[in-house]
Amino acid sequence: MDGLLVILSAPSGVGKTTLIHRLLAEEPSCTFAVSHTTRPPRPGERDGSDYYFIGEDEFDRMVAAGEFLEWAVVHAHRYGTSRAEVARLREGGRDVVFEVDFQGGRALMREFPEAVSIFVLPPSLAEVRRRLEHRGTDDPEAMALRLHNARVEIATAFEYRYAVVNDDVDRALRDLRTLLAAERLRSPRCKDLVRSLVAEDA
Repeated sequence: MDGLLVILSAPSGVGKTTLIHRLLAEEPSCTFAVSHTTRPPRPGERDGSDYYFIGEDEFDRMVAAGEFLEWAVVHAHRYGTSRAEVARLREGGRDVVFEVDFQGGRALMREFPEAVSIFVLPPSLAEVRRRLEHRGTDDPEAMALRLHNARVEIATAFEYRYAVVNDDVDRALRDLRTLLAAERLRSPRCKDLVRSLVAEDA
């Protein structure tokens, strides 16, 4: 049985990266689709684990060669999901988790209509501002841009199959795991077993 494709999107400051790290730690069947980006690494980020950090020229080459399933400009930097990365992960039959913005989410939903798409919502924009301030990686201009973009991104939540509110990370993680458990039990995923049972002699 093929693994799930899980698309997770959220504005900056909502905590999707924390949720994904927790999900990967508690769901052995899940693996992370590492994206490519032209932005510099933040403190503690590792190349090949959090992102593949590449230059503009290499990103241009990959775009021209059609190596991305999707790519987008987000907060003045480019991010993309490579076809080779996803093909490599799917060969193992594991659940593949994508962390993408709404532009990438739309592209992946077109490419994989069977994917489980989940938008992570904040309890309020005030909480987003508080989390961004606590993170301390943005100057006032960059923070204003992120908050403006958050409104735009939140408006796309209805395009996703599910929405999870991250007002408490433990509760949000339980919701995520519940959704994935339910998706694994959808009847179309048992079609081979159903067909064999129908054809079996009693």
